[in-house]
Amino acid sequence: MKIVILSQDASLYSTQRLREAGEQRGHEMRIVDYVRCYMNITSHKPAVIYQGNPLDDVDAVIPRIGASKTFYGTAVVRQFEVMDVFSANESQAISRSRDKLRCLQILSREGIGLPVTGFAHSTKDIDGLIEIVGGAPLVIKLLEGTQGIGVVLAETHQAAKSVIEAFRGLDANILVQEFIKEAGGMDIRCFVINDKVVASMKRQGAEGEFRSNLHRGGKAEKIKLTPEERSTAIRAAKAMGLRVAGVDLLRSNHGPVVMEVNSSPGIEGIEKATDVDVAGKIIDFLEKNAAKGKNRDRIQY
Repeated sequence: MKIVILSQDASLYSTQRLREAGEQRGHEMRIVDYVRCYMNITSHKPAVIYQGNPLDDVDAVIPRIGASKTFYGTAVVRQFEVMDVFSANESQAISRSRDKLRCLQILSREGIGLPVTGFAHSTKDIDGLIEIVGGAPLVIKLLEGTQGIGVVLAETHQAAKSVIEAFRGLDANILVQEFIKEAGGMDIRCFVINDKVVASMKRQGAEGEFRSNLHRGGKAEKIKLTPEERSTAIRAAKAMGLRVAGVDLLRSNHGPVVMEVNSSPGIEGIEKATDVDVAGKIIDFLEKNAAKGKNRDRIQY
């Protein structure tokens, strides 16, 4: 097959591993910087053009869209879908998961475990917002934040009010969530491919750090999921319409709760922690599923 990896940085571990895994299986792999693509939007011969040449005869694309380039990246993925090219994740599913508020609302509608979350616009409603999540300590998150950036733990009611007022003063949209103290700075990353958890790891935050992101000094190791955790991860990915997803869970006193559903999950940390060939499993999925007419997003919200 001819497979295109849509990535801005060809040197990234995840991008390199996907190319390596595809080439090992005899596929023609190409890394394309999606922000350098431009599109011919026409009814009869739609095209994606890269470096002056149309990307035609492509069998499948693997989107690795950066959070800051979601709008343009999903437009490129959507153009491939118009051309009837199979995508590991569809444009709508990527957009759905990138909007943290919309993601949580969809998960809530599906009855999937979540931390108690509040959202408001006016600073006049801060006290009620804090009360919704059970008071301080609580977590404040920027809607546009990634890799733990824009996530603040407010230890007191007054600290929470100050941070919320500061963010809203900058016209930043935020979520307020209950602090799951019992998680102890540990979360679980479940890598889901085609409604199956293929690998899972626990990530422990550095000492004194409540965020467990590996980019922030967290450590990872393999973990065995409970049946409820496995089911929660699969249901969360499915609710987003994602075929390939990283689902982040916390172990709370009321069962597993979903913190985030990632449409471009990193491969390096989970491969090294689990010794699972995750990149190879993504290519295996494409081999079995990539075909004309298979892009069928059926999520209605």
